[in-house]
Amino acid sequence: MKQTTKRWLGGIALGAATIGAVGAIVMNRAKSPKRRRQSTPPDRWARPGMQVTFRAELMPGRDAAERSFRIVNLLPSGRVLLDRVAGERAQNEFERLR
Repeated sequence: MKQTTKRWLGGIALGAATIGAVGAIVMNRAKSPKRRRQSTPPDRWARPGMQVTFRAELMPGRDAAERSFRIVNLLPSGRVLLDRVAGERAQNEFERLR
């Protein structure tokens, strides 16, 4: 084969490889799902029905049984509504679970 023919064939082969690589990239991007933020709910410190105990500093003179209440509802802000207690309460008002 002549030198010019070899160059033409080499150029055609290189062009075909480039087109194939670009096509593979385009097809791969079309198949892969868009990266989205995962919508997993954040870890919650409390659940409805769970029993919590107020810290002793907030209710002095009462023992733990008198300071314990059941959670009725968990609010989106992370605060809770308690059974037999008025108002919203935050996590730092309760004793840590053991």
